[in-house]
Amino acid sequence: MNKLIRLSLAAKTHWENIQAHSRGEKDRGDISITTIIIWTAAVAGALAIAGTIAVVVVKYQGKLSGI
Repeated sequence: MNKLIRLSLAAKTHWENIQAHSRGEKDRGDISITTIIIWTAAVAGALAIAGTIAVVVVKYQGKLSGI
């Protein structure tokens, strides 16, 4: 019975949050330009590192086969 009450309260709270969001009462958490720049730099850096590793592996594949 206790779980049913908690589930009911959680559902009610979630429904109230949905209604408040649809009325625009809460901050939507818009992404700032700084966040976009940071994410773009992080993804570009990760791709550069992965590309470098791929080039090194292809270049030295014969020598790395004994490891």
